[in-house]
Amino acid sequence: MSYALAFVGLAALILLHEFGHFAAAKSVGMRVERFSLFFGPLLFKVRRGETEYGIGPIPLGGYVKISGMNPREELPEHVIPRSYWAQPVWKRVVVIAAGPAMNILVAFLILWALFLANGWDSGHVGHTIQQVEARAPAAAVLRPGDQLISVDGVTDSDDFAKAISAHTCSIHPPVAGCVASTPAHLVVRRGTQTLALTVYPRYVPKAGTVPAAFRIGVDFNERFVSTDPVSAAGHSVSEMWHVTSLTLTAFGKLFTSSKARKQINSGVGVVAVTSQAFSFGVSEALGVLALISLSLAIINLFPFLPLDGGHIFWAIAEKVRGGRAVPVSVMEQASVVGIALILFVFLIGFSNDIHTLTNGGFHLQ
Repeated sequence: MSYALAFVGLAALILLHEFGHFAAAKSVGMRVERFSLFFGPLLFKVRRGETEYGIGPIPLGGYVKISGMNPREELPEHVIPRSYWAQPVWKRVVVIAAGPAMNILVAFLILWALFLANGWDSGHVGHTIQQVEARAPAAAVLRPGDQLISVDGVTDSDDFAKAISAHTCSIHPPVAGCVASTPAHLVVRRGTQTLALTVYPRYVPKAGTVPAAFRIGVDFNERFVSTDPVSAAGHSVSEMWHVTSLTLTAFGKLFTSSKARKQINSGVGVVAVTSQAFSFGVSEALGVLALISLSLAIINLFPFLPLDGGHIFWAIAEKVRGGRAVPVSVMEQASVVGIALILFVFLIGFSNDIHTLTNGGFHLQ
């Protein structure tokens, strides 16, 4: 079920991206021949006016076909005035930029709604125990909803994990499941009672990005700060800028950093992570979809054909040249760079995803 929801969510992002192009093209008077979700020969199609709407069999994207988008395309005389290349530069830029702009808007609205509904994560750990792992050391003495007041005298909840991990066992170096030689002393508020409890932490080796440490097996609630519409908008913009910076930095280091290359995922990883997010809850899934929508916009704005940014780049180049069109042969030659870059990134991401799937799968943090 989670995979089906992930598929629907990602398809919605693609559809909204293409709708941005479609709506902008219609609004500036261009002739839109086809609006398709997915690629390949259309499995389903219906015509409304001059536009054919359809769904293809290959779920790797979608497209809007505007008359004259291919500069070598031969068009009937009555169509030429409304074709893509017959339009002024500003109209072409508006139409191409509308797709990424729609994804940016979707990302903002989702994050804004989440911040407004759930509040802003201050980055601090709360005192309330949200979950106790089965068969964990804490399972015998702690319950979800307990308020942990202190651990070994430490009262700052951000330092609870550090205090627990300060315990060691008699085996050096410790092995998985090794029980600490000394107990952690806990003060817990349960309803109207204040309890003094002891728990022996257990050593848990590193798993993925989670470091090795002595743990007692509890998850705490995060401390969220409520927001109003204005502050939710501010947090949304801040989060989007942070993700944009990370994305651009990662792509900027693709050719020089193996660590940056390992952070790239293909569609396989995107679907797997989105599916996992849906299994956690609606808020988690929407948050992941918002970040995917933003990443889709950022990548599409790179100035290489056949990406949207490439079309914008050459349209602006025409404007800089005083309105003289850039030769088609020049754009075709330049597009080889963009296609090679896309294939390079895809192969890296696909390789990373296969490696991850064969080594324990994806773990959403």
